[in-house]
Amino acid sequence: MSSRQNQSEVSRRDFLRVGSLSFVGLSMAERAAMAATQRDRSQKNCIFIMMTGGASQLETFDPKPEAPSEFRGPLKAISTTIPGVYLSEAFPQLAQRTGQFSLVRSVYHDAAPIHETGHQLLMTGRLSRGALNYPCFGSVIARQWGPRGDAPPFVVLPRQVTSLGVNTYRGQQASFLGEEFEPATAVGASSAEFEIEITGESKAIQQQYGKHRFGQLLLQARQLVERGTRCVVVNLFDDLHQQLTWDCHGTGAGTSGKVYEYRDSLGPAFDKALSTLLDDLSTRGLLDDTLVIATGEFGRTPQVNAHGGRDHWPHVWSALVAGGGTPGGQVIGASDARASAPVERPVHASELTATVYHHLGLNPGSCLARSEQDEIRLVDASPVGELISG
Repeated sequence: MSSRQNQSEVSRRDFLRVGSLSFVGLSMAERAAMAATQRDRSQKNCIFIMMTGGASQLETFDPKPEAPSEFRGPLKAISTTIPGVYLSEAFPQLAQRTGQFSLVRSVYHDAAPIHETGHQLLMTGRLSRGALNYPCFGSVIARQWGPRGDAPPFVVLPRQVTSLGVNTYRGQQASFLGEEFEPATAVGASSAEFEIEITGESKAIQQQYGKHRFGQLLLQARQLVERGTRCVVVNLFDDLHQQLTWDCHGTGAGTSGKVYEYRDSLGPAFDKALSTLLDDLSTRGLLDDTLVIATGEFGRTPQVNAHGGRDHWPHVWSALVAGGGTPGGQVIGASDARASAPVERPVHASELTATVYHHLGLNPGSCLARSEQDEIRLVDASPVGELISG
C-alpha cells in the first residue's frame, strides 16, 4: 500500500472513531436519521470567550452581598431579571438579560493553580501527560467537519495565548492532529494567519459593541460565525503582561490590578460587548445555533489580599453559557457563602469542553486515533445536562 493510501485509510478510521459515524450494521432508516443529524450538526457553531487571567467569581457572576467585607470586596451586587439572583455592579446590561443565558456557579478543577492548567482543561478537556499535548476542541472540529465554504473552520482571536506565566502547553493548538488543523488567527505568528477587519459594519453596531478591545473582538467573532466559521475562541487577552487583565493580584502598577478595576475598567467593556453579542446573534437568527461560553481559567481567592486584589483559586468559579439551544434564565450549581467551594452540583472544567463537543455534534466519549496503536477518548467527562434542552 502506498503512503498516500495508508494516510487515507488512517484518516478514514480517525473520522469514523471520532464521530461514531460508522454505517456498519445500520438499517436504511438509521442511515437516513444519521444523515439528517449530520446535516443538522453542520450548522452548529461555538464562540468560546476566554476571560484570560482568571476572572474573579465575586466581582463578576457570583457576588456575595451578605459576606463580610473582606470577602465580598468593594463592588456591590445588583438585582437581575431573575428574583434572588445577583450579578456584580460591573454588569448592569447583562443583569437585564439573564433570561438569555445560564450561569454555572460551581466550575472547578483540582490541578495546579496556574493559568496553563485551566486553559488546557477548558480547551482540550484534559491535562497534558508528559510530552503528550491534546488537541484543542476547535482543531478536532476542523478535522471532523472541515470548512464551510471559504471560511476557516477554527479561528483564535486575536491570536493564541502566549505569556501566562509558565512556559508550557496552553491548549489552543492542533497538537498531533497536524499543522493543517491549527487555528487561523487575526494577528501574530501562526501557521495559518487569517486577516480579518471590521468592514461592512455600520457605525451604530460598532458603537454598540464598543470601540475597545473586547467590543472589537466579539464583533469579529460574530462576523466569523456569520461567514461560516464553526469554532471561534476569543482570548480577551492573549498575554498577561504590560496591561490590565482579569489577573487581579493587586500588585504591579496597572498590570495586575485591584478588584475595583473590574467595576471601573474591565467590567463595563465586557458587559457592553457581551450583551451586544447576544442581542446581535439573536437578531440575525444565529443564537439558536451558536453556543456562547464566557469564563476564565480559574477563579480568585475568596478573601481580598493585602494589596486589594485576589489570587489564583481553581476550587470554584463561574461561567456564563448562552445560545445553542441551551435554556436561559437558570443558575446551575452554587458556591458556599464566601465563594470558596462548590456546595451544589460541582461542574468540572472538562464538562464545559464536553458540552462544546456535544453541541458541535461529537460524542465526548468518542475515540480519537493518535496512531495505529493508540486511541484517546475526546474527554473523560459528560456534557452539563442542565445545558441540554429537550
